[in-house]
Amino acid sequence: MTPANANPPATSNYRWVICGLLFFSTTFNYMDRQVISYLKEFFCTPQASGGFGWSNTDFAHLTAFFTGFYAGMTIIAGWVIDKIGTKLGLALSLTIWSIFGMVNALAGSLVWVHIAVRSAFGIGEAGNFPASIKTVAEWFPKRERALATGIFNSGSNFGAMMAALFVPWCMVHFGDQTGWKMAYILTGAVGFIWLIFWFWLYDTPSRQKRVSQAELNYIHIDDERTPAGDASADKGRVSWGRLFRHRQTWSFFVGKMLTDGIWWFYLFWLPDYLKKQFGMSKEQLMLPTFIVYGIAIFGSVYGGSIPMTLIKKGMPVYKARMTAMLIIAVFPLTILTAQFFGNVGRFGNTASVLAVAVVCIAAAAHQAWSANLFTTVSDMFPKKAVGSVTGIGTMAGGIGGVTIQIIAGALTDAFKDTPQTAYMIMFVICGLSYLVAWTCIKLLVPRHEPITDL
Repeated sequence: MTPANANPPATSNYRWVICGLLFFSTTFNYMDRQVISYLKEFFCTPQASGGFGWSNTDFAHLTAFFTGFYAGMTIIAGWVIDKIGTKLGLALSLTIWSIFGMVNALAGSLVWVHIAVRSAFGIGEAGNFPASIKTVAEWFPKRERALATGIFNSGSNFGAMMAALFVPWCMVHFGDQTGWKMAYILTGAVGFIWLIFWFWLYDTPSRQKRVSQAELNYIHIDDERTPAGDASADKGRVSWGRLFRHRQTWSFFVGKMLTDGIWWFYLFWLPDYLKKQFGMSKEQLMLPTFIVYGIAIFGSVYGGSIPMTLIKKGMPVYKARMTAMLIIAVFPLTILTAQFFGNVGRFGNTASVLAVAVVCIAAAAHQAWSANLFTTVSDMFPKKAVGSVTGIGTMAGGIGGVTIQIIAGALTDAFKDTPQTAYMIMFVICGLSYLVAWTCIKLLVPRHEPITDL
């Protein structure tokens, strides 16, 4: 890599290094939050058998409070990041969530203590996506933003994959009583390594000496009114009141609210589904969950490349984005067949394979959808508002996530003797949400209308 004080080459592709940094911050973000899904069995084991004795509803309250605080803080985190910049904003966010991730190991067995610590952890995690989306808007032209977003967003799957292997290993290697603590401590600590590389490698494009003038011009190729490297048009106060007056803000709000909760459901309840549906042990859960999140990486990256392909063929940016999202919204419908394929009596030993395959398709589709939905913000809003609008949308996604967690907890307790029924209802919700969301977005913003009055 070129030293910081050396002359940059005539051409460069340093923006992809920045994308790599965002990928790893998102990886650690999701690895840390995913820990609790693999601890659910231990938390909900009766105290007489060595567990915490929680109910499914207790666990749902834990995930719902985390999701709620995460959601509530994103709108503030986005505003703060628009003010202090992405470099300090993302570093501060990761520091807070890593510290409280480690503190979770001291929580004991009381539900309310776990809820309090996990809520503080959610406050820290709230800054990752507003900062990352804003960074992509600053470092990439519109034609590449969905792909760049898809790449860094795939870190959420990679983080979930790492948790799928690491947390069960901790529980087996250290034993349940120590393993759950080590899972929190070790996953929280690794984020501080990322901070070293972030402060070493990141700066804004106009200040980054590793960026050539040719790359800087390319980054600003869509800025018709702003000379390359001139950040003046991206400064100034962003009024939330004015943001909420625009249908574009509400389209992102609704899209996130209706679909983000589906991913939260997969993250926190997939291990429980596989255990109850197929009787899988901790060790047996590792491979199928690893595969699900691995396939989702493909969905995130490929989904982000679809509109770029359409744009290259001459389709306008917004039309390409919405066309890609409509195609993607059809694929989650496959989750409606999960319980049919998951019938052990009908399919024998292949039942779990077929059910997991269907979940893979749905999870990959969500990540493809998410990569494009995030990018609609930078398509329609000036860079100075991207962090705030992303925070607003992520807050909306959290509202949907809280709702999904509460519904999942209530259903799995209500159908404790027949969990297949509970998960059948949840899969119907998961399958239909994306087409409903696409319809709402299209009704609110039928054609591309960039915001210019902020």
